[in-house]
Amino acid sequence: MALLVLLRGVNVGGHRRLRPRLLAEALAEFDAVNIGAAGTLVVRKPGTRARLRAALRTQLTEATQFIFCEGRELLRLDANGSFRKPSPDTGLVRFVSFLASVPRTRPLLPLTIPADGEWLVRVTTMSNRLAVGDYRRHMKTIGCLGQLDRLFGTVATTRSWNTVNAILKVLKDDGRTAPRRRRGG
Repeated sequence: MALLVLLRGVNVGGHRRLRPRLLAEALAEFDAVNIGAAGTLVVRKPGTRARLRAALRTQLTEATQFIFCEGRELLRLDANGSFRKPSPDTGLVRFVSFLASVPRTRPLLPLTIPADGEWLVRVTTMSNRLAVGDYRRHMKTIGCLGQLDRLFGTVATTRSWNTVNAILKVLKDDGRTAPRRRRGG
């Protein structure tokens, strides 16, 4: 089964610059497919995690963190229909936060950030190491998403509904067709 690699601590421009398309090309032996510009890879032939981790370390800076997630975890979450339709509220974006480990403590859901007043981030569902919710399009949202690490007691990285659907498309295709190459990145 495919393995997801979700990078954290990189930027597509400027400081700690990463070109995800080039990273996927460098990991061609693992049949890596780049999804978007945020550092999301679907690795269709991951081999051992130790070997993949070593290959990633040769391509990334020391400051770059990455989270592995089994593709089947996301497929299980998709089976309940969470990602078939976008939020009807155009001001909200559905997301999945991928956690590095199972949370030490499981907060009561729904979890809202901030806890008082109008929320900017709302986690509604947990499935193993995946936290699902919505966030509002607002300048302060990124800071609120950054609080998930502390609340779950582990490193988390977040991807939007659109990115999650693109990942699911590659997982469901499972390498039967060549991925469409995107320009840029």
